[in-house]
Amino acid sequence: MGTGKTINPFPSLSGADAKIFLMNNDLRQSFCARLRSGRLLAILRDAPFASLPELADCLRATGVRFVEVAMNTPRAADQILELRTLLADAAEVGAGTVLSEAMARQAQDAGATFLVSPAFVPEVQAYAEAHDLPTLPGALTPTECWNAYQAGAAMVKLFPAKCLGGPAYVKELRGPFRELPLLICGGVSARTAGEYLQAGADALAVGGSIFSPARLERGDFAGICEDLRALLAAASGSGV
Repeated sequence: MGTGKTINPFPSLSGADAKIFLMNNDLRQSFCARLRSGRLLAILRDAPFASLPELADCLRATGVRFVEVAMNTPRAADQILELRTLLADAAEVGAGTVLSEAMARQAQDAGATFLVSPAFVPEVQAYAEAHDLPTLPGALTPTECWNAYQAGAAMVKLFPAKCLGGPAYVKELRGPFRELPLLICGGVSARTAGEYLQAGADALAVGGSIFSPARLERGDFAGICEDLRALLAAASGSGV
């Protein structure tokens, strides 16, 4: 598991640039500490707008403190704004599937406080650095993970984690990359949560397996709450 320390990839910086780096570095470390403590990031993609009040109630009731709205969701910016209102201080609301500077700006204007992407996007990282927004870019290979971290990611989203061996792959990455903060996305469930954390994951992300549009359409919020509680219990019981 990452230790919370972040290596300065630009040791030659000085003066104003160094101050900016240190400020962003503090921001990254603070965000990572909160996400590690919260354990879980909820991913909403194509959620019906009308389901947001009940979804917010589920997140409050179960103690999920981080949620992202995928930017390819219809009315994504409106959903971010609505969730910020509904959740207030109960959870941090970010934007997912952020693939351009324009998307990053739209997300921030709507109130997103962090940005998640399925890959490392330089223009998104540059915008985030300039506007003090933590980023969680997606990566899979060791090179991709390290380069994203070196470029300023607050936490690297290992995605899709299940495709290269799941927890066993995370354990292998931890050998050389002990400082690398990892958010696991893909294949996370109550069955695998403890295994991922024991292997060295810092936090877990879950989306369609719990928050599928079909499930939201039929109003299965009791089932969603039950699944979230089971997932968080498994994470808490991991001993990590």
